Amino acid sequence: MPQLDPSVWPTQLFWLVLTFSILYLVIWRVALPRIGEVLEARQRKLDDDLKKATALKEEAEAILAEYEKMRADAQASAHEELRAAHDALKEEAERETQALAAKLNSQTEEAEARIAAAKSSALASLEGTVSEVVVAATEKLIGVKAGEQEVTRVVGQVMGDQAKEGGH
Repeated sequence: MPQLDPSVWPTQLFWLVLTFSILYLVIWRVALPRIGEVLEARQRKLDDDLKKATALKEEAEAILAEYEKMRADAQASAHEELRAAHDALKEEAERETQALAAKLNSQTEEAEARIAAAKSSALASLEGTVSEVVVAATEKLIGVKAGEQEVTRVVGQVMGDQAKEGGH
């Protein structure tokens, strides 16, 4: 093998040093600056991306805070409107209840007046019937014909006393 022959070593060492030096200069002057530029560009891009991410995060936090504030305001407004609607409905229900109570009171008074009129009419009719029955009964029982005016007066007096006692 020619590489192991010591007589060719000085030329091999010369070419090794020359090739290594040229390669070192090329790497040092051409490749390393390009690699450095790529690394710096990559670092700048990372820094820019981090700045953008931080800015976007702050913007998102600001938007979230604004959203939470708007939601809280909307919720408070909705509660206020709900309370106002509840109060309005409550007032309306009270007015309708009062109107219904007044209507029922008037109907009750009218019914009581009709009942009183019917009662008076029934008592008057009953008074006449009772008078006739008393006249017929006295005539059949004792054989005496009682005077209709006297019987009507007594029956009216008795029924008036009964009406007074029933009213208390």
